[in-house]
Amino acid sequence: MAKKEPGKVERIAAGLRAKIESGEYGPGDRLPSVSDLQSAEGIAFQTARDVFRALEREGVAFTRQGKGSFVTPFLGKITRDGSGRYQAAARSEGGARGAFEAELNRLGLVYKRTPTDIGRDRPAPDVAAALGLGHHSSKAIYRRREMKAGRDAADPAEGFVVQLATSWFPLDIAGGTAIEQADTGPGGSKSRLADLGYPVRHVRETIEARFPSPAEAAALNIPEDRQVYELVHHASTADGRVVEFALHIMPSTIWRFAYTWDLDDVG
Repeated sequence: MAKKEPGKVERIAAGLRAKIESGEYGPGDRLPSVSDLQSAEGIAFQTARDVFRALEREGVAFTRQGKGSFVTPFLGKITRDGSGRYQAAARSEGGARGAFEAELNRLGLVYKRTPTDIGRDRPAPDVAAALGLGHHSSKAIYRRREMKAGRDAADPAEGFVVQLATSWFPLDIAGGTAIEQADTGPGGSKSRLADLGYPVRHVRETIEARFPSPAEAAALNIPEDRQVYELVHHASTADGRVVEFALHIMPSTIWRFAYTWDLDDVG
């Protein structure tokens, strides 16, 4: 079994990283193959592979089986403004269909719409409890989607998945409404809940870091040893009824979270 050479791995990875940061290799560009890197640097095959694994863990490269390694399409951070993103003006800014699209627009990125899996089913016990579904057979509406960003609005094949999201809504509120349609309209589902007489007044979110499942890693095109954020979102009305439960899976190398509070008394 070939021995790993940490010193060489770090040095060569740093050299490739510098070329990426300088723009010599741009977002989406193909990087040298393992065999080319092995030959150019005079290193073992396993060492060359470890170089690319190091870049993948940092989020600056990804590998497609049988096609090689490439620079990550997006090298920056998407800021999720936990304080202001759900304000009506923010989530419909520029005609956006929700807060996520508005966040991408501010970065000059395009929300590349992918098919949304919409249906009715019995949710998991924690979701059912949050939505107040007392009977074990009660169903709710779900919306599952791979949320994709890109730069070229005219090319439907261009882009990259930046998060996985599944939202659940009470059937007695959202059944037969625009929430069960692929396009929920300006402002997204929260605007439609407001239209239905259930405006969201409270949001509670919990965030944990963990490693992705094999299916999540494949969908996000990341290695299984790169951590993701699992964000659980509860949106409720003024009287405390939860009208949306959402689970978001987000690569830690792409996302950052920002929050702002006004304090009445800091004494």
